[in-house]
Amino acid sequence: MAKISVVESIIEISEPVIKDEGLELVDVEYKKLGKTWTLRIFIDSDRGITVDDCQKVSRQIEDIIEIDDLIASPFVLEVSSPGLDRPLKKEKDFLRFKNKAIEVKTFSPMENRKNFKGTIQDCKNQILFLNEEGASIEISLDKISQAKPIIEF
Repeated sequence: MAKISVVESIIEISEPVIKDEGLELVDVEYKKLGKTWTLRIFIDSDRGITVDDCQKVSRQIEDIIEIDDLIASPFVLEVSSPGLDRPLKKEKDFLRFKNKAIEVKTFSPMENRKNFKGTIQDCKNQILFLNEEGASIEISLDKISQAKPIIEF
């Protein structure tokens, strides 16, 4: 199986399990780290994530992966919170951080640059509206390679 197929399969089987627990699937990664394949599933909720949440989801998903034989080679499964600097990918992710400062990197240059920092004004119809030092910038979500909140202490 190609990496993308594994990720898509894991999203398909894990999303219903995670929703049944009252949680949200944030992201799935399947990468080879050294000699070992690692499957990382990031979950979140408005109330935060506990170790118990991670254990429940991990057990259920591990069972489904084993029963459906989705991953042939040995792997390590990690289920965790995305952390404070969680990746922003979906429209609802950006809306959750509306009026907050974020960093955005685009796949290709826009206005001769690929890095932007600003405050989320809105996100609708797959367009991010960012206020960068008083200037309004519109970035299509499919042009974003990476976006994450700016953590202020």
